[in-house]
Amino acid sequence: MMTPKPKKIELLAPAGNFEKLEIALHYGADAVYLGGKDFSLRNFSGNFRLDEIEHAVAYAHDRGAKVYVTVNVYARNDDQPLITKYLEKLGAVGPDGVIAADPGVIITARELIPNIPLHLSTQANTTNYKTVEFWQRLGIRRVNMARELTLAEIKTIAETSHIEIEAFVHGAMCIAYSGRCLLSSFMTKRHSNRGMCTHPCRWQYTLVEETRDGQYMPIAEDDRGTYIFNSKDLCMIEHMPAMINSGVSALKIEGRMKGINYLASVVMVYRDAIDRYIQNPADFSVRPEWLIELSKINHRGYCTGFYFDDPQQIVPDYEFRKNMDTHLFIGKVLAVQNDGRTLMEVRNKCRTGDRVEILSPRQTVRNTSIGSMRDEEENPIQIAQPGSRVYPDLGIKTKPNDLIRKLV
Repeated sequence: MMTPKPKKIELLAPAGNFEKLEIALHYGADAVYLGGKDFSLRNFSGNFRLDEIEHAVAYAHDRGAKVYVTVNVYARNDDQPLITKYLEKLGAVGPDGVIAADPGVIITARELIPNIPLHLSTQANTTNYKTVEFWQRLGIRRVNMARELTLAEIKTIAETSHIEIEAFVHGAMCIAYSGRCLLSSFMTKRHSNRGMCTHPCRWQYTLVEETRDGQYMPIAEDDRGTYIFNSKDLCMIEHMPAMINSGVSALKIEGRMKGINYLASVVMVYRDAIDRYIQNPADFSVRPEWLIELSKINHRGYCTGFYFDDPQQIVPDYEFRKNMDTHLFIGKVLAVQNDGRTLMEVRNKCRTGDRVEILSPRQTVRNTSIGSMRDEEENPIQIAQPGSRVYPDLGIKTKPNDLIRKLV
């Protein structure tokens, strides 16, 4: 009996700025989500002005990809006139969707930009199919599931619902319920649900008894401190059949504030995994290079979150990991000259003789060495400093937006 071919599924990647958008699409994302300068939950990422959003939409559409804009703050009274003006301007730009959580933002968007599909943020903590039905009646076209759900629960919701269902597949897990945290507001007066979270869940903590001032007692610690709120990162690369067969329409990668090295690796790996499963589900297996690649990027230990209802997967992460001790991101390919030479923008110092690896979309990681280097004035150099542009002799063909890492 033949295994039925799975339906096509969208790989949705974060784009904290235009460079990250280019990288996400270069490595195979079907769609990106990004935020404007206001009303997005990642105010500390680069984000986009309205004219930049317009440019991003055009750039993505030219490559057959989609752009969703986040307007997922929980707004206050003073925000309402500004949100109204912002949504009107977004409607003129024409993104493929607007992501929101606040019911007030949703009804305003329904009135002002009815032609733009509305997606419901995970911050709305949707946990059952009746709630999905409620939001559908209000005009929502896609719902991002609460992270506290199991895959079995998500599958039931997807089978019962008549709109698109989206779920996270990789990235940081918030310690609070569906990301609705008050720690940052309480400790630093920066509101996490208004885009200014300072991530106090990642800070070091000790216990102090009231009458013993200055005596700091450990709760559970390593040699760097105590991390009682420090959740592990979600990683579902070993469970792609279960993710795809859950019935979701889109798999979402977390990380608008992460760097392009993280983004390239994660998108590249999940693109390959999705394509291989869709093309031949019966012979699908986890490839060792996927796990190796994801181990090279900074992370807090990997887990499967709540998806399999395993309590061990959601315990705090007390381990200290240094993930970049074997690979250092050194540059991005800006252009390839007519004679085949690579023009690289240097991000970390490198020198001739360095062993490097090239990350290209839909290819295995390729290893080579820097044979020689010239600066932009064609002068031979031995060392390239961050911020410079150089022509390294790599002996391998590259493409613009390929990334280069040094083996250290």
